[in-house]
Amino acid sequence: MTRPNTRIDDTFARLAADGKKAFVSYIMAGDPDYDTALAILKGLPSAGVDIIELGLPFTDPMADGSTIQLAGQRALEAGMTLDKTLQMVRAFRAEDPTTPIVLMGYYNPIYSRGVENFLTDAREAGIDGLIVVDLPPEEDDELCIPAQAAGLNFIRLATPTTDDARLPAVLTNTSGFVYYVSITGITGAAAAEASDVGPEVARIKAKTDLPVIVGFGIRTPEVAQSIAAVADGCVVGSAIVSEIADGKPLDEVLAFVKSLADGAHRA
Repeated sequence: MTRPNTRIDDTFARLAADGKKAFVSYIMAGDPDYDTALAILKGLPSAGVDIIELGLPFTDPMADGSTIQLAGQRALEAGMTLDKTLQMVRAFRAEDPTTPIVLMGYYNPIYSRGVENFLTDAREAGIDGLIVVDLPPEEDDELCIPAQAAGLNFIRLATPTTDDARLPAVLTNTSGFVYYVSITGITGAAAAEASDVGPEVARIKAKTDLPVIVGFGIRTPEVAQSIAAVADGCVVGSAIVSEIADGKPLDEVLAFVKSLADGAHRA
């Protein structure tokens, strides 16, 4: 089946034409409250962010470290819901029709809404892709394949423990990009090392034409540059969320994001 290009595909094509690596940033929808999160979301593209990962708050975020877990708790306590998350995306799209948004979260809120209803609403709001960390490839009929049919990329995670026997299953129905988790464990843990990441990225790229973006353990512009240099780009989440948790003003948060983006774009 020929799939039309998404904003994600177009972004990687543009970056490749410019000889640049991608910088992807993560924030939690509604953290610490709706208005603050929306202001940060709207500021990310001008800070150099190529693709935005937007976390969907959930009560049991088992793959996330404490930084992201606490962000989800703050968002939920501030009244954040799936509906309000989609409203955030609509508000962003009213001003920015091009920057891709990937919704990252867990299957339960999607299942509760109903997959068909969710996909219709997500597409209408302006979401471009999904990362659903608790749906393995064996469950592709649940959400992955319907999402692709609805015009959304479904992005899968590969990890240091994804061996050559498992990798084809991970890649089969993935689109947009492959998210390589640079370290074993939860988000916000140890620092990523380019010397470890490079061979793994090469191993994945030998099996797919998709871009490979590396996340986990990237907290400084220097590490962003070193990791992006051995991949198609990098993702920073916990380090940005920590700035928000510290109550930094909007301009300081975005200045930090820009420093990371500049690092990745120097690669």
